[in-house]
Amino acid sequence: MQDLIRKAMLDGIELRQQCTEPLLKPLADAADMMVQCLQSGGKILVCGNGGSAADAQHFVAELVNRFEMNRRALAAISLTNDASVMTSIANDFEFNAVFSRQVEALGRAGDVLLAISTSGDSPNVLKAMDEAAGLDMLNITLTGRDGGKIGLHDGVSVHINIPHASTARVQEMHITCLHILCTLIDERMFGG
Repeated sequence: MQDLIRKAMLDGIELRQQCTEPLLKPLADAADMMVQCLQSGGKILVCGNGGSAADAQHFVAELVNRFEMNRRALAAISLTNDASVMTSIANDFEFNAVFSRQVEALGRAGDVLLAISTSGDSPNVLKAMDEAAGLDMLNITLTGRDGGKIGLHDGVSVHINIPHASTARVQEMHITCLHILCTLIDERMFGG
């Protein structure tokens, strides 16, 4: 058991070290886009499935409430929260439309869609990105492995990719990236 624990910890450390330099620019660019959106009166919509749905909710909670400083609430919506909306869309249309219908209803030009997918191939996330691009929203993507179809999407403004095969290690880095984005947004908008 201790060997498994040690391996998980050391793999996570190694992945953080490998990702540090390659993620500097995309994280800074994503934070800049989010700050510009929020300062212009826009909002950030966030979607993902499974663990990525939980990450979407976590990120939105940090923006709407607070991260590490008390400041005004920021406009962000997790598209994974409303079971009635999601199940009605899945029932009346298809599960692949659960995020795109919400983007259609809530998204406006200049808003940001943060699309999270560890595989990079989630069809409902891709469909949300299509809808966002059609509305002149910005698409920021957070993916794993090789980035998949989401990383190749024409509408991607910033692609943050964690090039690792393990879903667990990718998700650990995703939450790190989301916390870094929270820090950057707070610092840019409200200072230290």
